[in-house]
Amino acid sequence: MSDSIITKRAIAQGFKELMRHKSFDKITITDITKSCGLNRQTFYYHFQDKYELINWIYYHEAIIPLTEDLSFETWDRKILDLLTLMKTDSYFYGNALRENCQYEFENYLLCVAKELFSNIIDRISEKTHIEFEDRQFIADFFSFGIVGVIVSWAKNGMKESPEFVTARLRNLLEDSKKVAVQRYLKELSL
Repeated sequence: MSDSIITKRAIAQGFKELMRHKSFDKITITDITKSCGLNRQTFYYHFQDKYELINWIYYHEAIIPLTEDLSFETWDRKILDLLTLMKTDSYFYGNALRENCQYEFENYLLCVAKELFSNIIDRISEKTHIEFEDRQFIADFFSFGIVGVIVSWAKNGMKESPEFVTARLRNLLEDSKKVAVQRYLKELSL
């Protein structure tokens, strides 16, 4: 592992530790550098500001692991892993998503979800003809729904277990597939 990654992780860990006791808006670069034993110059060598730092954390700790080997067959396990990470670091994710720094995380998740659902719908539409606009609408609907559930869960204290939330999402998608198949079969019989 490169020295740069080690330093970035140390800065991220110090920042996350501060989020246990302070809100994002109250944390300064001085606070961050003191918490990890580095100087301001080192911080600015690696990050422009605390917004870039929080985005780096989102991307490297949550989004990259979520997207690695993500497929229709693995999506629920990947969501469970993400929710488990978020619950483990609930002080960080809960505080960050309640602050004004939530949008990048939501945008990352929306992009990942949109790509996943677009691919799923494209696979389904190989057997049935679904208009492009309809495929886009369906992908948007499920993407916003899943991301909305995840963000709401985090903002509201992560009271339910990651397993419970993942099971509910899985059931919703399975039920939606069943309805789509029934609709398709009904159209065939007309």
